[in-house]
Amino acid sequence: MIKATNIHKNYGDLHVLKGVDLDIKKGEIVSIVGASGAGKTTLLQILGTLDQIDKKSASTLVINNTSIPELGDKALARFRNAHIGFIFQFHQLLPEFSALENVCIPAFIFGKTKTQAETRAKELLDFLGLSDRYHHKPSELSGGEQQRVAVARALVNNPELIFADEPSGNLDSESAENLHNLFFKLRDEFGQTFVIVTHNTELADMADRKLTMVDGRVMP
Repeated sequence: MIKATNIHKNYGDLHVLKGVDLDIKKGEIVSIVGASGAGKTTLLQILGTLDQIDKKSASTLVINNTSIPELGDKALARFRNAHIGFIFQFHQLLPEFSALENVCIPAFIFGKTKTQAETRAKELLDFLGLSDRYHHKPSELSGGEQQRVAVARALVNNPELIFADEPSGNLDSESAENLHNLFFKLRDEFGQTFVIVTHNTELADMADRKLTMVDGRVMP
């Protein structure tokens, strides 16, 4: 699903990623841990195509048999929308829209009709126990409910790959545990691959594989 070799990233004089190699298989749940500043989020953003690898380095990034550095901006945006879902610590829901509308947005960008988008969004919200929250705005939802809406949004286009950056970092312990269990249920139900950056030891240890980053490198 993901094959990355010799990934480097510099921000000016700051060398953040120093030759990261990764091979993640379809259907795996992989956690990435490490101290703040180790490069976890930068790596996640590059793997998620939100940031670019340094062009001067002899790096490769292949996702779902597609060479990411070879894509132009429009093709990259289409690829991201069709194949990748994102879940962040802060759910990033748009406050003026309802839960249903928030979930539909990536589907509209994909080109689905209103009926198609809403049908899929309702299926996911029902699956996530939010069938009575379709028309509630984020301010009317609990933290756990907001994060579940964000999960539904990430899944609405049936992406093969989900990236999560500290997904339970803003939740109470019960909501965090429910979210962690949900990731495994989703993998079992839909076969998605998950890459999760987390400081949560319990979640990290639940993963099929735990990778530790130190000073811009993944430890062997």
